[in-house]
Amino acid sequence: MKTIRLFAVMCVMFCPAAFANQEVLAGDVVALFELRGAMPEAPDPMGLGELLGEQAPTCMFDLLAKLREVRTDPKVPAVVFDIDEASLGLAQIQELRAQFEALRAADKAVWVYCETLTIGKLLLGSAASRLYLMPAGDVDLLGLYGEASYFKNMLDNIGLEADILHCGAYKSAGEPFYRTGPSKEAEQQTNSLLDSMYEEMLDGVAESRRLSAERIREIIDKGSITAAEALEAKLVDKLGYREDFIKAVKRSYGDDVEIERNYGKKHGPDLDMENPFAIFQLFSDMMKGRKDSDEPAVGVVFVEGPITTGRTESGLFGGSSNAGSTTVRRAIAKAAADENVKALVLRVDSPGGSAVASDVICEATKRFKDSGRPVIVSMGNVAGSGGYYVATLADAIFAEPSTITGSIGVVGGKIVTKGLWDWVGITGHEYKRGKHSDLMNSNRRFTEEQRSLVQGWMNRVYEEFKNRVKDGRGDRIKGELEPLAGGRVYTGTQALDIGLVDRLGGFADAIKHAATEAELGNDYEVRVYPRPKSIFDLFAKAFGGKGDDDDFVWAGNRQSRLGGRFAGLPSIAAAMETLRAIDPVKAKALQDFLIQMELFSRETVLMIGPPLALPTTGGIAGLN
Repeated sequence: MKTIRLFAVMCVMFCPAAFANQEVLAGDVVALFELRGAMPEAPDPMGLGELLGEQAPTCMFDLLAKLREVRTDPKVPAVVFDIDEASLGLAQIQELRAQFEALRAADKAVWVYCETLTIGKLLLGSAASRLYLMPAGDVDLLGLYGEASYFKNMLDNIGLEADILHCGAYKSAGEPFYRTGPSKEAEQQTNSLLDSMYEEMLDGVAESRRLSAERIREIIDKGSITAAEALEAKLVDKLGYREDFIKAVKRSYGDDVEIERNYGKKHGPDLDMENPFAIFQLFSDMMKGRKDSDEPAVGVVFVEGPITTGRTESGLFGGSSNAGSTTVRRAIAKAAADENVKALVLRVDSPGGSAVASDVICEATKRFKDSGRPVIVSMGNVAGSGGYYVATLADAIFAEPSTITGSIGVVGGKIVTKGLWDWVGITGHEYKRGKHSDLMNSNRRFTEEQRSLVQGWMNRVYEEFKNRVKDGRGDRIKGELEPLAGGRVYTGTQALDIGLVDRLGGFADAIKHAATEAELGNDYEVRVYPRPKSIFDLFAKAFGGKGDDDDFVWAGNRQSRLGGRFAGLPSIAAAMETLRAIDPVKAKALQDFLIQMELFSRETVLMIGPPLALPTTGGIAGLN
């Protein structure tokens, strides 16, 4: 009886949205995409975002799929992007620039509207057919700004101490734990990255607006200009308020043109509401579970966030916080077991993490590759250290010009917590059997003998890292590997020059290349693993249907989530809540730091990239 009532309640909640028939539009359609906030790479694993009213698109994969559909839809003459609330990484901006160019090549006009103009918005909007700016809008083309956070003083305040070792002078991932600012090597490589990124941005805007890079640099160095001056400088095409922009779009394609806010949104199956037994037939179909088609497919697996052992978990601020090796490995294995999957694309947007977890994922790609099918890696904003390690054996690696990659090196250590326990009045007594049984105890720093032991452990992992690179990249590496390793970090453009990546291009380019390598032509599916859950999967599981061993588990308690072990400390919890309200960028940096602290507590040796802290507001990686 409870089961029937539950089913009835769920039908009332979801049927109006899930079973709505798609309206057939008679005339032309202008597809409108409103980009809001940060754009995750992977689809919602529960598949409920759009169904519950979230504005589409909800992830980069979803957006690219919709734009691919737009390019071949004869009813769509134009695409409109509202990017005022977007917060994208620089590599994502470059990916979308390429999509704008592909749309224009397919005779689809691209319209972009901004109320304010920053360097990130200009970089993206300059690739559009028409870029509108509000007449009274702020124009703050301030260039690039990055800030790395260092937490030594905070750790001192709460009685924690970090004992960190590195392999490679440029391997600076542990510096935030024990320094208040960067080392000489860390500062040098960050400046090198900024130089490359800045030139990429200048050249991109200059090419799109048919101006010189030096002219763009002069405008940026003014600090701030008016909207009228931006128009005069040919940075934008037209000044107008939002209503004027909408009228201009309709004037171009006719007053009867349909502005479609949810272009390509998935709709549920047709349901004959006059048939009293239709709902029971639908319920029976749901219990049978989802069936994939027999069409050839390119499989896609995401490695997004810090790489850890175990399963992917929910984040402190929602979404996923990590790329769990168990989840990713099983996803790759399921793609390999699908005989219709003819190639695999591994989408990596990760600073790295656990050395063990990185090797688990790397081995999974090897086993897929051993089946005779190509493995292609697409790098997002960041694919460093462990994020590069998992890519080493790919047949081809794609990166955007501003992707941050490399960081071939390892870091290790532990967090000494005795000062915290002394502060709160907790004492302990140690018992020991075995000479090195207390190696990872949190009461004191390593002894010299222990330090030597850990360093030897790290050196072995470092050599394994370099061997993976040599095995995978072979003679594609330009010169000796050691001078390129040691923790050094590169942009995608720099990595191409030294052979760490094969091509510059985005996610869509990597998928197309995978299909070409698998000789699929243009008729193929793109299939994500783990398979995103639909409302029908949830119904089936709720009523006794077969579940999936890889169901995405959302932790209900914040402190049980990755990073929650330290987030619950009063000083940190208070800082976290304050930062979330007044400075989301630093709040995200603190969340990433807490995850790293927990990783050091779990495992001694890590493959994790340096704390470049490229922000998404007002600077390097952002549109805001």
